[in-house]
Amino acid sequence: QVQLVESGGGMVQAGGSLTVSCAATGRRSSIDLMGWYRQAPGKERELVAVFTSDGSTDYADSVRGRFTISGDTAKNTVSLQMNSLKPEDTGVYYCKAVEELGYGHTESHWGQGSQVTVSS
Repeated sequence: QVQLVESGGGMVQAGGSLTVSCAATGRRSSIDLMGWYRQAPGKERELVAVFTSDGSTDYADSVRGRFTISGDTAKNTVSLQMNSLKPEDTGVYYCKAVEELGYGHTESHWGQGSQVTVSS
């Protein structure tokens, strides 16, 4: 069973920087996608940034230019460098990995969540 272990996050003032990192263990097959989602209080979970095994990346419009995702699906690691943080970036950040099981089947795995709080 794949497990995602997150680290980082914390509290920072607006304009500051934080990093969240994630490592996947117990992988059974290849991981096609890794990335970060976040959930603010009272809101639904939303995509922040992801990258795929072919090297492509995608960012939410709200974070493009401020956040940078990096990692390696072969090494099962992903990090999110967050700069110029804003209070609206506050939320619980979840690591996600999509495992390719073969025959068109995939399975999504989620980390436990890391709190990011940005004060104004």
